[in-house]
Amino acid sequence: MSPEQQRLANEAQVASPSYRLAALDQDFLLGESMRGVRFLMEYEKAEQALKAWGVRSTIVVFGSARVGVNGDGRHAYWYEQAREFGRIASERGGAFRGEPGEVRDNVIATGGGPGIMQAANQGAHEAGAPSIGFNVTLPHEQFPNPWSTPELTFQFHYFAMRKMHLAMRANALVVFPGGFGTLDELFEILTLRQTGKAPPIPIVLFDEAYWRSVVNFDTLIEHGMVKASDMDLFAFADDAETVWAKLLEGGLKPNAEIK
Repeated sequence: MSPEQQRLANEAQVASPSYRLAALDQDFLLGESMRGVRFLMEYEKAEQALKAWGVRSTIVVFGSARVGVNGDGRHAYWYEQAREFGRIASERGGAFRGEPGEVRDNVIATGGGPGIMQAANQGAHEAGAPSIGFNVTLPHEQFPNPWSTPELTFQFHYFAMRKMHLAMRANALVVFPGGFGTLDELFEILTLRQTGKAPPIPIVLFDEAYWRSVVNFDTLIEHGMVKASDMDLFAFADDAETVWAKLLEGGLKPNAEIK
């Protein structure tokens, strides 16, 4: 049988989906039965890239995607202070390390999108430091901002895996004003801290007036929903320098102090 005759004889077999290599079969990989495998792949892809860059720990910055540098009211101030904090933390925290055999600490990490996330990534970039963007696919497509380090800009399908990567190496959390997504991320970390499922890390809420107007912490205490001592899980700050000072007061180890 000639090669051409052989090709024609087994054409149906070769064209069958069952004949595709499993690793190259998107119909198979994207099927319901492979959800656990896709979850693992999302974890490991980001993990390997972060290891390659020597990222041992991060400072996570949350905040609204709707805040712009030219926004109304307090928006412009929030953006500029998030940008300034990204610069301060990058210059003082240990993000510039990363020579062979070294590690980087307190690298700025955000959700990768616009607004406050972009501002923090921008500040790190302007300092000359790497920063991370953990993006997620949304019904209305989210695109990465232009300031996160390209090799450290990720896209996740699963919110849970994105949140895990945001939380698992965080040395500190800074939360700027935001909406449902920011509240979700804040209270998840606070719950992990309150229940002892996460190690002690300093948490700073930016703009005390905003946060006290959005969340009535005193009412939670009054009704016995949380303890008064739970308020010690976080602090407030109203400018970037104070954020950094509060993180240090809360136990953040900067640059040379990390061994």
